[in-house]
Order: sequence, then structure tokens, then C-alpha cells
Amino acid sequence: MTEILAPEVAGADVLPTGRVVDHPAWPVLKAAVEEIRPWQSKDGSIDFEAENAPSRDTARAAVDRAASAVEELAPLLPHDAEYHTAVVADLRRWAEEGFGVPDFLDSLLAFQPARERVDGRQHLVVFPMYTQNGNPDRNFEAVVLRMVWPEWLAELERTRFDNPLFLGITFEDFTAGYDTNSAVLFPETIAVREAPERFSWGGIFCDREAARFRRVSEAAVAVLGIDLPEDIRRLLADQDRCQQAFVLWDMVHDRTHSHGDLPFDPFMIKQRQPFWMYGLEELRCDLTAFKEAVKLEAEGFAQARDVQYAVIFDRMFRFPVTGDRNRNYDGLGGQLLFAYLHKHDVVRWTDNTLRIDWDRAPQVTNQLCAEIEKLYRDGIDRPKLVHWLKAYELVSTYLAPHPGSVWAKGPEALDTSLPPRKLVDQVLPDEFPLSMFYEALAKKLRDVIASTKGITADSDIRAAA
Repeated sequence: MTEILAPEVAGADVLPTGRVVDHPAWPVLKAAVEEIRPWQSKDGSIDFEAENAPSRDTARAAVDRAASAVEELAPLLPHDAEYHTAVVADLRRWAEEGFGVPDFLDSLLAFQPARERVDGRQHLVVFPMYTQNGNPDRNFEAVVLRMVWPEWLAELERTRFDNPLFLGITFEDFTAGYDTNSAVLFPETIAVREAPERFSWGGIFCDREAARFRRVSEAAVAVLGIDLPEDIRRLLADQDRCQQAFVLWDMVHDRTHSHGDLPFDPFMIKQRQPFWMYGLEELRCDLTAFKEAVKLEAEGFAQARDVQYAVIFDRMFRFPVTGDRNRNYDGLGGQLLFAYLHKHDVVRWTDNTLRIDWDRAPQVTNQLCAEIEKLYRDGIDRPKLVHWLKAYELVSTYLAPHPGSVWAKGPEALDTSLPPRKLVDQVLPDEFPLSMFYEALAKKLRDVIASTKGITADSDIRAAA
């Protein structure tokens, strides 16, 4: 195994404070990874019998260039020395063993960025992985990222919102799998021989989320004629301020998946559920972040007011009209929030203008959160199918189901002799279609949303289509 030396022993010419992306080895690494990616099959292996496959010597040379580039870059990142040693070994073993399905468990276990979260710290990540909402195949990716961990956030995590695995991160540069809509770096996406007993970190790119939020929100405001308070105008004009809001939102959202009165595994892994259950879970976590932000604002945290703006705007304007209509659970949550606020007269579409009662928005949004929390609390005393039907009842109180829905007709229309998971087959792909309002908004924002693919803090956020 090649040993990567820390700066104090690697040589006098090492600059440990330098930016990884400015080092001449970074474009070499990036080019090598981009060369390897098209050769890979869905599972990450290379089929040398496939059309346009490289020779084995060509593949070995590309992997060697990637491994050597990591070795050159590693002294800039002494905190990740163990990981970089392991990833170089995993790369070279992959080549030596014939380019089969990659196994990067050793390097995954060595990568421990959450052990010491330092604001502004860089990390260089190289893994065979799929990128959620991006590339579904386990191709190699190389990403340079930077931690977002300001002192005020660290103190909140330490004292109120314990989340020891959470990483707020921003992009420095990346390969093609992240030139997509993906805004997360999760260990479970990485190709390994076996899943670890538990994962030790999870990262969310708050710069991409913030930039996307700004671009879509500005377009929605223009289309809908919203008269924005000056405070929100200043928020939309400030990328860093938006990033601070999103990192707080993400940290509270992430921990909420395992907090509260949960009648089931919150992530519902290995469970087959109707997609509105996933939609309610994601919305519950966002509304919990909103509720906590209302409390924090009263305590003087400026970022907390911004979280409230971000949750309402992102949920109402981007989520419902992003992605296709096939079991779009995030879209469903956004539709539900808008419909609830509309039903309670917080938002009004009048004279082709959307008006928002910002004074009442916190109270009514927290009211929806309370309804979902009651559904969860009561769920522990219900059979699974009854719980699903009660959740359907909550959603359909505010959103009109598809007229052809079997579930909308109630339990008498379902074959309740079947196990609940079988009844999921009768859920329509678009069980709760877009309203006329959202159908029109989707057409207006389609090009703007498409333009956010691959967006980062460095993108021209004013270049909305």
C-alpha cells in the first residue's frame, strides 16, 4: 500500500493551505476520472468486450494517473491522509483484479469527515458511486468540497440539534455525475462489497440548494407578481446568506428523520409504502425545521427567519413543478403546503397576483406541522393499512385525488384481504395531480428549473431563462 505523507514530512515545497482545485494534479485527476467513467457498466465494472471499450493497458494507465494524482494532492489535506492512502490502494486493486465490480469499502471506512468538522476545511473525494437525482450508475466521481460549519451552527448542533453525522458542504469542483441535480454526498451510494453496520457521515451541498432556490424563487416572484418584503429581496440577492439558511434547515431536517413520535422506520427502508407516506415524512422534517426556526428567530438568530422564507418558497414554487409526475413525493409535499396555506387564507391568487400574509404564515405553517405530528402520534395504535388510509385522508382533505383513484373510494374499494404492500400496486403514479394553478406555473418555470442543472454558488444566478 502506498503511504501518503503529511505535510510536515512530505517535503518543504508542500503548501497545505492551498486550494486543491488550483493544484496542477487536480485537472489530471479530473481528466482521468472522466476518461474512466464512459467505460464503466451500470455496476461500475468495465466490460472489455463492449463496443468502444478500452484496452486493458489503456484502462490501467488511466487508473494509474488517477491514483498518482490523488497522491500528489493528498499533502494539501493532511486530515484525510488515511482515506487517501486507502483510496489509492482501492483504485490500484480494482485495476489489478481485472476491473470488476468496484469495492471501495476500505476507503469508505477510512473517510471520516464528521469526526472533526471545521469551517472552510477542504476534502477531496474519489469514489465509484451513483449520485442521487443525478447519475443512477456507479461510475467514478471526483469531488473537491469545502465544509460549512460556522461557529453559531456548531453551537446549535452541540446544544440543541445533535446531529453528529451531518456535513454542510459546498462544491469546489466535480466530475460529470455532479453536473446534474444532485445536491448530496451519501456513503450509501458508494460501491462496496458489503454495507457497513452504520454510516458515519452524510453531506448536503448547501451552495447548490441556495443557488437553485434563488434562481427559481426570483422567476416565480416575477411570474406571480408577488410583492416581496424588502428582507426577502435582500435574501434572494445574497448567496452566502442563503447558504447559511440552508445549512441550518438541512441540519434540523436531517435529524428529524429519527426524532419525534415515529410509528415506523422513518426512512421506510425495506418497506413498500404508498408514495404519499414518503411525501408526508419529508414535509414533516421540513416543517419541523420551520417550527424550530420560528423559535430561533425569537431568540435572535438572523438565519432562522431566512429558513422560514426558504422553506415556504422552495416548497411552494420549486418542489411541485420539479421532476416527473411518477410518485413524486417531494412534489406532493409542496402541493400540500400550498393548498393548506391557501385554504387558511395565508396565500391568495387574486387578479393574477399571488399575495402572501407573512404575519400569519408562521402560525398556519406550524398548524400543518401539528396535524402531521398528530397523524404520526396516533399511528402507533393503528394497523399499517389503517395508518396509510388516515394519511390519505389528511392529504385528500387539501388536495383533490385523481378521479380514477381506487384509494380515493375508501377501504370498501380495496381488496383488504391482500397484504398492505400489495395494495400499493393500486396507487396511481400521479395519485394527486397538479392543480390548474400549478399546471400553468410548471409551464412558466420549466426552462428556469432546467437551467439549474449543475448550478453552484459560482453560477450566474441571474441568468434565468
